[in-house]
Amino acid sequence: MERKRLVVLGAGESGVGAAKLAQKQGFDVFVSDFGAIADRYKTALNKLNVAFEENQHTSELILNATEVVKSPGIPATAPMVKALKQKGIPVISEIEFAKRYTQAKTVCITGSNGKSTTTMLTYHILKNAGLNVGLGGNIGQSFAAQVATEDFDWYVLEISSFMLDDMFGFKADVAVLLNITPDHLDRYDYKMDNYAASKMRIVQNQTEKDVFIYCEDDEETQKILKRTKINARTYRFSIRKKIANGAYLENNTIHINTHLNEELTMSISDLALQGKHNIYNSMASGIVAKVLELRNETIRESMGNFKNIEHRLEFVAKISDVTYINDSKATNVNSTWYALESVGTEVVLIMGGVDKGNDYTMLKDLVRSKVKAIVCMGKDNKRIHEAFEDDVDVIVNTFSADEAVQVAYHLAKKGDTVLLSPACASFDLFKNYEDRGNQFKAAVKEL
Repeated sequence: MERKRLVVLGAGESGVGAAKLAQKQGFDVFVSDFGAIADRYKTALNKLNVAFEENQHTSELILNATEVVKSPGIPATAPMVKALKQKGIPVISEIEFAKRYTQAKTVCITGSNGKSTTTMLTYHILKNAGLNVGLGGNIGQSFAAQVATEDFDWYVLEISSFMLDDMFGFKADVAVLLNITPDHLDRYDYKMDNYAASKMRIVQNQTEKDVFIYCEDDEETQKILKRTKINARTYRFSIRKKIANGAYLENNTIHINTHLNEELTMSISDLALQGKHNIYNSMASGIVAKVLELRNETIRESMGNFKNIEHRLEFVAKISDVTYINDSKATNVNSTWYALESVGTEVVLIMGGVDKGNDYTMLKDLVRSKVKAIVCMGKDNKRIHEAFEDDVDVIVNTFSADEAVQVAYHLAKKGDTVLLSPACASFDLFKNYEDRGNQFKAAVKEL
């Protein structure tokens, strides 16, 4: 019998992981990347003896596939993806592919903001409680690679809307939707409804045995829920009102109640993650832990000793009584809003980069009340100047992390915070947001 041919488009973490699993499952595998492939991924593919090409897509080698796994970064409008769909060749995500080959249960976390933090915190709680658990999806090691090499009972997966778009038979045992705010609208015909519908795919194929956890306070979630049939057991979380089945905030104490076991309470001052948005993230993770019937003491301990991910509101240093925070992962306006909201002092804000058609209106109130100066870091900062010239006295242009940090150092006074929270992508001056964050941290250490 002829071997099935699996073509993988995109040779990043998810693509190479998919190739590894496909080869283990006996497929004839070919990997094609329209750009250059990083050396470590080339080495991995050579080790697997998997054929690959870079800087091109050769139609004859791709359009003969039985099935295609595509990287989430490749839009459905890419010519090769269109050609595949015209031929009726199924195009799926790495997550969809990997789930076929594991009996493990999944906790899947999506949302416009907070999903990396919530995924890491949930994984931290489950691991500390002794569960045999893996971490993957949009974060860390590829899900498919782990299915090929590990034997976990549970996975905590960070799921982006781009991954959801290519998921069909996949089912989340526990699905978490944190929020829906405008992001990546360029991939959804600039329609919020399309983007929201994409996020709601997190509940597809769920049955009454499964669990869906969502934020009661999020308007866009409420809107799309009216048009969506939910089969799973639902739990909600809110900081505005009491919730009987889920989590709520009262007198600075979180209450989590799932009617499966006794209520968990925890003071927000004991949470490792501070700031209003992180109360939501902690509640979501806490509900997951309670649904899995973990002990209250274990959950409390993990929620209190968690260390946040790099480049997300990461404390860098305190120099001459000025605090430096690296939030380079804030690549959209909403993330920067969260960052400003969680800082309790006056701020010198370093922002800018590649603007994805940002609407800065939502930042204006916070900028007016907290930001004493904006240091722009990017090739073209015109839109930031236009947005904030009436709200802040000082806006300075800089063209490197070093220069931005030097300028911020001179603008900050004792007790202030210098916050790198760009609200933009990083590709004009840096390789990616990690590179931007690392250069910022290096520059601060030089002060």
